Amino acid sequence: MMDLQRTQSLILLLVLTLLGLGLVQPSYGQDRMYQRFLRQHMDPEGTGGNDNYCNVMMQRRKMTSVQCKRFNTFIHEDIWNIRGICSTANIQCKNGQMNCHEGVVKVTDCRETGNSKAPNCRYRARASTRRVVIACEGSPEVPVHFDR
Repeated sequence: MMDLQRTQSLILLLVLTLLGLGLVQPSYGQDRMYQRFLRQHMDPEGTGGNDNYCNVMMQRRKMTSVQCKRFNTFIHEDIWNIRGICSTANIQCKNGQMNCHEGVVKVTDCRETGNSKAPNCRYRARASTRRVVIACEGSPEVPVHFDR
């Protein structure tokens, strides 16, 4: 009888451990996507605006090592302003999901010139203040994807 209780206890502990590991995974994935968003899109200190800015930042942020990323947007706002966008009304993302939000921010759009090869990619810059759409996830919600 004692062995049966011990076995059941061990099985219960194993199941709870596996459940716990399953619960940790989504937050890790969300954190990874948030960190990627920060690396690829956030530059609160920068003002951007010229081609050299894009050439340097795209390389520095590791978006030119394997191939030239064709288009990227850097946001020149405090991360708390961007996280604030996550609390606005949900709108539909390009992929059909309803976890996108929009706001107006200062940005530099970097577009690859089309005749460069990695890792020496060349970009054209365009600075503006415009409407952006970002996908947010989690609780509290954080930006995880630049939609448009």
